[in-house]
Amino acid sequence: MGKQEKHLKISEEILQNVGGKENIQGVAHCATRLRIVLEDKNKANTDNLDNIELVKGVFIVGDQLQIIFGPGLVNEIYAVFSKLVGIENMSLADAKGKSAQKQNLFQKGIKSLSDVFIDIMPGILAAALLMGLSGLLGQTGLFGEKSIVEMYPALAGVNRFVGIVSSSVFAILPLIVVYSSTRRYGGKPVLGLVIGAVMLNSNLANSYEAARGVVSPEVINVIGLNIKLVGFQGGIIIALMMGFVVAKLDNFFDEKIPNSLKLLVSPMLTVFVSSFLLFTIVGPVGRTLANGVTGGLLWVTQNLGIFGYMIFGGVQQIIVITGLHHVIGAIESQLLADTGTNFLNPLMSVAVAAQGGAVLGYLALRWKDVKTRELAIPAFISTLFGISEPAIFGVTLRNKYPLVAGCLGASIAGAYVYSSKLVSIGFGTTGVPGFAIASGSNNGYVNYIIAHAIAISCGALFTILYGKIILKNKVYKKNNGIEKSY
Repeated sequence: MGKQEKHLKISEEILQNVGGKENIQGVAHCATRLRIVLEDKNKANTDNLDNIELVKGVFIVGDQLQIIFGPGLVNEIYAVFSKLVGIENMSLADAKGKSAQKQNLFQKGIKSLSDVFIDIMPGILAAALLMGLSGLLGQTGLFGEKSIVEMYPALAGVNRFVGIVSSSVFAILPLIVVYSSTRRYGGKPVLGLVIGAVMLNSNLANSYEAARGVVSPEVINVIGLNIKLVGFQGGIIIALMMGFVVAKLDNFFDEKIPNSLKLLVSPMLTVFVSSFLLFTIVGPVGRTLANGVTGGLLWVTQNLGIFGYMIFGGVQQIIVITGLHHVIGAIESQLLADTGTNFLNPLMSVAVAAQGGAVLGYLALRWKDVKTRELAIPAFISTLFGISEPAIFGVTLRNKYPLVAGCLGASIAGAYVYSSKLVSIGFGTTGVPGFAIASGSNNGYVNYIIAHAIAISCGALFTILYGKIILKNKVYKKNNGIEKSY
């Protein structure tokens, strides 16, 4: 059977087990998953879907059925399946939009935050990796007493250039976030850019310098209110809030102002009122909220110490299952803005690695099972690049105890992250690519490797040990004529 015929057969089997064409509202795909928005999720037979050839896992989020195929393959399956059901060229955003129509308020809020950062993640990721490259070139002690730049002076210009490029993105990150947030909430993105420029205006006192007392911000009176002219460098949470404000004001003025004046008056009012709210309400509230989030996380690490790290590392992949992990990007960016480093990124990275280790442990127990090998090997490879969904939904969550073993492994690796003072200088990437954004301080690159080795080995070891216990006590015991296995 050729590839096209195989993919058509798989698509037909999927269609049979999701309730037919009439039960499909939309279909799209992401990097690893075929996403199908269902009219009635109860009509989907997840057990049958799970056993279809090449399927690595199946789960339902809201009314969206997600079938894991893996990178590359999912594109090929989508091309055949979308043509089969007659819904071609639907974007992932369109599919999410249809799915979101049935979500509750909390789910919609989490999804909207996720969408804001997904849209701008390529830029953030590019900057983070370039920053990591600059760090590698300039770090002393990594390859000897001298840095790479010192050993090869010809690279000094390259390193300087890379540093300028990478730092530029983080310097305007609030502007990018306002832009993406405004677009996500239905406003004109260019107005978000304008407000982002206001936040970073050079006529305002730099927020970092003002916080240190280096400069004294100017105070002006606007319609009876005193406004302190301080910029919003690093104000990621404020930028998220302002995107929402700009979008709602933009839509409000567009509805209320006559068409003959709309183009002239509506943008002006949106920008002016948004800017006024930025300095009087949103900015102060956002700063308090941001300080609370950062302070809370720092309190956990300073007061709970190693246990705080172990708890976060242990539960992080549980958070992934719920979908709440998308919010962490905003917290990471705020941490970077406030402290210059990000201790959450290494913790999330070892959590992913530990699930990969659990997959290896389960693979060792079930090596003779062809289906297990087909699922586990690609799932483990995905974890090396920071993608844990195939591992979780294809192997560890499905079999329960590997998930627990992976969480325990992540907890132990989290303890090492704490003791080694391992941090990152960026966010948005984990696993092998995350090495590039690890901080070189305190032998960070070496500790990054050791932490991940601990996570993988502990995840595998705990899975094997627990599996052996089950194997010894429960394998092939009969329960009402039904054979049970681990």
